[in-house]
This record gives sequence, structure tokens and C-alpha cells, in this order.
Amino acid sequence: MQWEFPGRLGPEPGRYIARRFAGDDVRAVLVIGGLDAPRRRRRRARRAEPDPAEVEVTRATVIDAAPLGELDSADVWLGRAIGDDAARITGDALAVLNQAIAGHRIAAGLPWAADADPARALVCRVGYGTGEQVADGEWESARELPPPAAPRRMLAPAERVAALLGGREVALACEELTLRARGDLTYGREREAALQLSVALEAALAELEGWRAQLGERLDELAALRDQVSAAAAEALRGGLEPESTAAVEAALGRLEAALRARAAL
Repeated sequence: MQWEFPGRLGPEPGRYIARRFAGDDVRAVLVIGGLDAPRRRRRRARRAEPDPAEVEVTRATVIDAAPLGELDSADVWLGRAIGDDAARITGDALAVLNQAIAGHRIAAGLPWAADADPARALVCRVGYGTGEQVADGEWESARELPPPAAPRRMLAPAERVAALLGGREVALACEELTLRARGDLTYGREREAALQLSVALEAALAELEGWRAQLGERLDELAALRDQVSAAAAEALRGGLEPESTAAVEAALGRLEAALRARAAL
């Protein structure tokens, strides 16, 4: 899998080996490279215009360490990678990339180093070739994948941004905390998601109390989720989450997001 993103992702250019734990077999190789995006062509203008700045592009390639075998087998795999198995193959590769970004975020102490979002990618490719081929951006055979579909939204984000900036609306702390929990859960950080959700839920129950007249049933539903969310957070402090706990976090997070959407629509 290969993506090209505008700007820097965080990790320095180079090759990184991904293993599940020290001494385990190599799971994947991550190659981070950089290139400059072409400048736009300048149109003739009557007044002087500044030259556009160079835009750095990061190319991230995740190479599966498991060999595909002969060309026929590789073609079958590529058919699955652009078809029924696309979500899993893309998700596994993206998890490796975001594991590296999370590591850079922690190692460099940069809280604003964001996860790689496929929706922001300039291009996404999937293909096969030798290790040296794909590391250099070359392929034996490859396909471009369409960008992920934008999520459906009940409200236009621009309208709320204008309301927030204009002082007609207020952003709640629980909204930001909920977004962080969703990001952690989406990119496989289940422990962090459970801990983040515990705080987000408590903040929401306090902040949304002013809308009890309109959101009373939703607030009661969220309050009923306290015990299982707290249990998942306590389990996260001890170590990894069991599948049932991860499912409980997913379900509770979904109900919290629904309550926040309902509040924003009022």
C-alpha cells in the first residue's frame, strides 16, 4: 500500500521494520520518502504576484513481508486488494503507518502530529513487486484506489464554524475529548480509546445537563453506560482490552457521538 500526503507526516525519511514484539518475525516494512509537488503554472497578471511556495509531499509505502509467490498468485491477491478484501488490506497497512506516526508523536513530544487520514491523501495505490521496486515507488503491477467516501453529516461544518467564531455557539470540552477517543479507536489504540472515553463521558454528562429538557432520554442513556465504560478504562490500566470490552467502548462511543450530534442540531 502506498499513499502520498501533502506536507510531512512526522517520521524521518527512511526504512522502518514493523514487528509485533522484539524477536518476532518481520510483519511489514515501512518506507517514508519525500518529493516536491510540481509548482502551479503562473497566469499572466497586471500586478506582481508572489511565487507559490514549494509543497513537500510525503510518500509512505507499507510493504507486507509475506511473499505473494508467483505472478498468478500475486494477481489474485491484487484482485482481492481492490475488491472484497480492500478494507482489511488497506486498514492493516494504515495501522502500520499510524503506529509509526504515533511513535514519532511520543518520541518527539509533538501533540499536534496528526494520524494519517486516507481522506487527505493525494493518491492511494496498491500493488506488488520486489522489495526494492516498491520501496523506490516502482511496481510490477499496481492500481490506484478511489478516495474514501466522505461521511454523511447532518449539519454543514462551515455553518457551525461560523457560529463558533461568531460567538453564537460554544464548543464543549467533551466534543474534543470524544473526537480523540474516536481517533484512538479507529487506529487500533483500544486502551487509549477506553481511557479517553471515560473522561469524555463524564465531561458530557456534566456539560450537557443544561440541555436536559431536550436531551433527557439521551443523558439517562449515557449515565447508564458509566459502569461499563469505567470497567473498560480500569481494564485498560491493567493492560490490553478483551474483545468484549472493545465492543463496549465502540457501542458507548457511538451513543455519546449521537447525543452530541443531537445537541448540535438544537
